[in-house]
Amino acid sequence: MAALDSLALFTGLGLSEHKARETLKNAALSTQLRDAATQAQQTLGSTIDKATGTLLYGLASRLRDTRRLSFLVSYIASKKIHTEPQLSAALEYVRSHPLDPIDTMDFEQECGVGVMVTPEQIEEAVEATINKHRAQILVERYRFNMGLLMGEARAALKWADGKMIKHEVDMQVLHLLGPKMEADLEKKPKVAKARVEETDQRAAKDVVENGENYKTPGYVITPHTMDLLRQHLEITGGQVRTRFPPEPNGILHIGHAKAINFNFGYAKANNGICFLRFDDTNPEKEEEKFFTAICDMVAWLGYTPYKVTYASDYFDQLYAWAVELIHRGQAYVCHQRGEELKGHNPLPSPWRDRPLEESLLLFEAMRKGKFSEGEATLRMKLVMEDGKMDPVAYRVKYTPHHRTGDKWCIYPTYDYTHCLCDSIEHITHSLCTKEFQARRSSYFWLCNALDVYCPVQWEYGRLNLHYAVVSKRKILQLVAAGAVRDWDDPRLFTLTALQRRGFPPEAINNFCARVGVTVAQTTMEPHLLEACVRDVLNDTAPRAMAVLESLRVVITNFPAAKPLEIQVPNFPADETKGFHQVPFAPIVFIERTDFKEEPEPGYKRLAWGQPVGLRHTGYVIELQHVIKDPSGCVESLEVTCRRADAGEKPKAFIHWVSQPLICEIRLYDRLFQHKNPEDPAEVPGGFLSDLNPASLQVVEAALVDCSVALAKPFDKFQFERLGYFSVDPDSRQGQLVFNRTVTLKEDPGKV
Repeated sequence: MAALDSLALFTGLGLSEHKARETLKNAALSTQLRDAATQAQQTLGSTIDKATGTLLYGLASRLRDTRRLSFLVSYIASKKIHTEPQLSAALEYVRSHPLDPIDTMDFEQECGVGVMVTPEQIEEAVEATINKHRAQILVERYRFNMGLLMGEARAALKWADGKMIKHEVDMQVLHLLGPKMEADLEKKPKVAKARVEETDQRAAKDVVENGENYKTPGYVITPHTMDLLRQHLEITGGQVRTRFPPEPNGILHIGHAKAINFNFGYAKANNGICFLRFDDTNPEKEEEKFFTAICDMVAWLGYTPYKVTYASDYFDQLYAWAVELIHRGQAYVCHQRGEELKGHNPLPSPWRDRPLEESLLLFEAMRKGKFSEGEATLRMKLVMEDGKMDPVAYRVKYTPHHRTGDKWCIYPTYDYTHCLCDSIEHITHSLCTKEFQARRSSYFWLCNALDVYCPVQWEYGRLNLHYAVVSKRKILQLVAAGAVRDWDDPRLFTLTALQRRGFPPEAINNFCARVGVTVAQTTMEPHLLEACVRDVLNDTAPRAMAVLESLRVVITNFPAAKPLEIQVPNFPADETKGFHQVPFAPIVFIERTDFKEEPEPGYKRLAWGQPVGLRHTGYVIELQHVIKDPSGCVESLEVTCRRADAGEKPKAFIHWVSQPLICEIRLYDRLFQHKNPEDPAEVPGGFLSDLNPASLQVVEAALVDCSVALAKPFDKFQFERLGYFSVDPDSRQGQLVFNRTVTLKEDPGKV
């Protein structure tokens, strides 16, 4: 009942029902929001308008010091704080003034309480901004980025209402340009549509030729472009250069296999080279084991980098370029906190237009460790495709770096580092997944802002699999919950897990080739990958025999005084690939399911009056006696044997072992029960609630023929009639452990 009351309370604040239910799952947030709403109702009554409700939600979700909740709610309920900028300032004030009592006069002055921005002030600020860009607006008309006008006007009027500014911008632009003409209405959609179609229809073979970057859609040509491209061609000789740039903060997964194949494969197909470059700009999350594992997986897939490089190789150059960017008026030091930059349409930085000399001194102070983490950042002056304004270039982090030690306490971001590292290495084709399309403008902008060679960024769709999660954060949750052992648990789709399970690298590469390279995201069924695995293992995994649930069989008329040596072909379809020997003795072991006292219609294996053949021996056995324990369970069988050619051909031939090895066999199945375990519509309880209880079955005393005795970790076999298996690294002398890689054919029972 309390949950229903809270749900009604939250929806009454303007939250959607879905958002309200999500909020209820967070106990701390829901408690704080409930307290805030209840207090506000004492002033406003039971009905709270949506604007106030939005502020209350923002307060509850962002306030860390709960002692200040009542104080801030009183300002919101009394409408003294009625805008998002005021709330952000208030949150920052209480964060930086933790001691009692709060100086209310100082608080109100710092948070704009009582400040009234008149329509006339908004009109003047917008008019000044439009006059600043008047010439460009007249040329580009309605194609001009109106967000820039909004941002600059809002920066000038810190406490103004954003909607009023937008309305004034729209009115003044209309007054300047007049109504949209037919060309304004037609041209913009056509350009956008043409670019989408051109990008979406491009395959890897269609990307521009090296040295013709300027032909790329969206590429910005400057007065220096052609000279820089000529210099680039002199350095590379026209050679194609790609790079694979992983972050060393986790293990690679199946999606990375596609990226590896595309980057290395495109370079190889064009007689080019591919760098393996570690994007090591976040020392907090980077570990040596991840560097090693990434190198190992690239090599395992069969690729050799032209050179292994690190973003940290270029830290000195990147810092020098950052200083140059400030000198050029294209970057500034900012003191907005991270939480202020999140969400839609964050306020422009009030430090955006600070003097160059001041930013230079502050950036040097950042480098010398004079700011705490989060207290200052270096930001670039641009607006990206997704509307994100002034992305961060450098931030303060007091974490030793695995390669540079304590030399740096500021580290560059991806938005700043990636394109410049590509430029330094003279990459010709910067191939990346579709989510980086929103960074394409910053990629081109930054290279051009510094007048350095600008590579071309090309986006393609990610590769995902159903019944899987590949997020590093979620895999860590699975490990912490004990659902999997580690990053290389064979039920995962990390590359180390697939290697451990026994997937051949050729099969993964073949799968990536079949998927192909498209702009659209591709989510594939696991059985398509497994089919590629079977194709490879069918030709490369020698046969052996194993019994998972054994039943002892005594041949009472065994035809020899001692065990026979049976020649078994490694590959029955191609006996030129050799044979191995297995012993055939009076006592053999068969699968318990290969015998039934009372068989159902259609059962073809061993039963009363129904003999079966033993594979590869040339003998047929026939049941004579069933031996049971006191509980009635079948303990063993007594049979007689005859030559297979000495009578009627049996209905079936079964596998068997004699004088076998005792091994552990791990049978793996899908880790999740639903196709999309991360989809709340399909799995409301979250992916951890969707675990398949039968994803791992361990057979601790399986019996395997002695032909595998010398097998080493990752050796692969087909156990006849059971599936393909790989030797696990847990194996030790005298105790082999096998992982089932895949069954012999797709399980028809799986959806």
